[in-house]
Amino acid sequence: MQGLHFTYFADPMCSWCYGFSPVVVALRARYGEVAPIRPVMGGLRPGTTDPMPETARRGLVRHWDEISALAGVPFDTSLADREGFVYDTDPAARAVVLARRTSDEAGLDYLAAAHHAFYAEGRDVTDNAVLADLAAEQGFDRAAFLAALADEGLKNETWRDYAIAQRAGATGFPTLIVGPNADGTYALVTRGFQSGDVVLEGVDRWLAAARLADA
Repeated sequence: MQGLHFTYFADPMCSWCYGFSPVVVALRARYGEVAPIRPVMGGLRPGTTDPMPETARRGLVRHWDEISALAGVPFDTSLADREGFVYDTDPAARAVVLARRTSDEAGLDYLAAAHHAFYAEGRDVTDNAVLADLAAEQGFDRAAFLAALADEGLKNETWRDYAIAQRAGATGFPTLIVGPNADGTYALVTRGFQSGDVVLEGVDRWLAAARLADA
């Protein structure tokens, strides 16, 4: 992406990214014309094959209480009782990348839909059929989207995202950067969850300084 923009390293099955969703909405509303957001998949647990033990599922659900209190987002706790659930984040990440092929905005919309489906509605976003249903709800052709999810090129494209995130040092999610500066570098907005007020205030300061440097 050319010009001033945000790069948002996230994962569709990252609970803190789900909590950060309202902040992304605020960023898009406030800076969308100035600095669009490019979503890049970070790779939370891609390729996981072992079912999550019950103790781990229940511990994860208890952790969601903290996120709900901080971010004000709802959670469905049915995962705790979902025996045999494999927490493989790769299928949902591929779906976001597939939606992003249309536009970064479509990718962000799909990411938000996947977050809400998994965390607020308890839908299994490791299932390609569910991912295709979400795509249809976003206006995509369901059959075409479902077929494209199996494309080897899409898998490679998604894993390139993971590599980009690693090279950028985005080892935790959400991570948000903005730039480029006049020297071509990027500024860290947040690594990990922050409230909307904190993030917007920081971006406002950075933009003011960047405009001053360009004056």
